[in-house]
Amino acid sequence: MDLQQAIRSRRAVRAYTPEPVDRAVLLRLIDSAIQAPSAINEQPWSFTVVQDRGLLARISSESKAHMLATAANDAAMHRLQEHLRDPAFDIFYHAPALILIASVRADLWAVENCSLAAENLMLAACAEGLGSCWIGFAQTWLATPTGKAALGLPQAYLPVAPIIVGHPASATPAVARRTPEIHWIGAAPA
Repeated sequence: MDLQQAIRSRRAVRAYTPEPVDRAVLLRLIDSAIQAPSAINEQPWSFTVVQDRGLLARISSESKAHMLATAANDAAMHRLQEHLRDPAFDIFYHAPALILIASVRADLWAVENCSLAAENLMLAACAEGLGSCWIGFAQTWLATPTGKAALGLPQAYLPVAPIIVGHPASATPAVARRTPEIHWIGAAPA
């Protein structure tokens, strides 16, 4: 699959088969992630791969409770509260693997560096025929001392990108893209 095809084919996948993802494939995804640019070429990322179903269930449960407790007044959360209150709702959509990309320090460009690595990882997953999805519900709990301890992360690390990976249960349809708002300053190409 060429780059343009991967860019146009990648989707947020929210339904997975139970088939595990091979360790060699996960390592290839991480190798693709570390090819991303980083500020001052520091490459300050760390990768934690979770395939333990019990731990994934714990993170899902703890993350839902944390979101309900800390973001209750957020307008966007109002429409999501029903899902978060549902004990059967798995924030990881039963994906067989979670790859957490964390910065080894919470510095000025931690989020940008890890986000660039995350996009590379998700495009590589698409090229491998896998699905992926950035799970925002997990971010805030994983950044707590308890969340970091659950994954064995040093307290100085900043969890940024919890990405699930797995074999899609079905094809995810394309979503129409809006025409971008573009402001040209100076001479614009014809």
